[in-house]
Amino acid sequence: MPDSKNLFERACRVLPGGVNSPVRACRSVGCDPLFVTKTAGSKMWTADGQELVDYIMSWGPMLLGHAHPAVEEAAVRAVRAGASFGTPCEDEVLLAELLCEILPSVDMVRMVNSGTEATMSALRLARAYTGRDKVIKFHGGYHGHSDCFLASAGSGMATLSIPGTPGVPETFVAGTLLAHYNDLAGVRQLFEENPEEVAAVFVEPVAGNMGCVLPGEGWLSGLRALCDEFGALLVFDEVITGFRVDLGGAQKRFGIDPDLTCLGKIIGGGFPVGCYGGKRKFMERIAPCGDVYQAGTLSGNPVAMAAGLATLRELQKQDYAALEKRTLELATELKSILESKGLPVTLNHVASIFTLFLTEGPVTDFPSASTADGETFAKYYAQMRAAGVNVAPSGFECSFTSFAHTDEDFEKTLEAARAVSL
Repeated sequence: MPDSKNLFERACRVLPGGVNSPVRACRSVGCDPLFVTKTAGSKMWTADGQELVDYIMSWGPMLLGHAHPAVEEAAVRAVRAGASFGTPCEDEVLLAELLCEILPSVDMVRMVNSGTEATMSALRLARAYTGRDKVIKFHGGYHGHSDCFLASAGSGMATLSIPGTPGVPETFVAGTLLAHYNDLAGVRQLFEENPEEVAAVFVEPVAGNMGCVLPGEGWLSGLRALCDEFGALLVFDEVITGFRVDLGGAQKRFGIDPDLTCLGKIIGGGFPVGCYGGKRKFMERIAPCGDVYQAGTLSGNPVAMAAGLATLRELQKQDYAALEKRTLELATELKSILESKGLPVTLNHVASIFTLFLTEGPVTDFPSASTADGETFAKYYAQMRAAGVNVAPSGFECSFTSFAHTDEDFEKTLEAARAVSL
């Protein structure tokens, strides 16, 4: 079997940069990417035969762990009946019913194939419903790679120091208004400078693409009040937070009622899927019920629907509070270990998500997240990976635990951190 080095060399000849999503290339940490051959629970195995404790968890959705038996069995049963129908199926109805039951603000959903499709479709709906064109987003916030959201996006673009992207006409981002996360005064100013022009505010209720950045006191409720005052829709991008910070999402945890909600691959147990949903009065504008068009052959794909349904049913049985406690204990100990090496460290944590920023705190927005020491982080990443611990290859990403992580996994992680030389 070819090893990661050989596979990467071959990949670079046929895939741009050797990867199909930029951060995977590991360029900012000075490493070649790992090619994974198998996962199970909290572990992954590479083409080189290395076993790693995984804290990427497919960038968040594998909250039950990799290859969970119930999810795997549901997907296998579904694929045996046919991988794609191009027609409705029972599981998409069952999954939609469960999503509407779990998420406080959601009366109806529309299935799509990714988080990017969910956000771009939700923006179209918000524009149609309000009759307005502009959208407010936040520096470092990532809502997929559709054109208008790539203005000051976080995550991969920040990791690779790409300030924007060629191929997006200025007119496409001219209606994208930017504020800083946790800055209500800045949002109010944008509304006042663009009277009756803003269709929606898009926000990650816990920012996850500049690292984990928590909403400050009054931030989310303030956004809700401003949207009500100025007649815009509040859209929660819960691609990362959905079912992670609470079974009912960040909207339940923080008690905020958004107008629309966007979800990603967690609703398919890791399969390519997403959805957007919200109040009935908004969602009934979607075709064929209404006049806002959006379609997709693979939307409601039977395999993803079966896997997603199994995932949510399993998550309903889990002890979220216990995982949150264990995750905080792990992250706090990691912070202490790094501080003992003379490093400034700021820990941001919520539920099963955390980021260790190598900077003096607090980290409350993209500018403060950007002060983290990327060079030292690259050394930390490489040594942790060599010791069998897989963390995100970017300081602008989160670490994720799962219900499959064991105390032994956490101890191995702490031992690896203690051995790191920075």
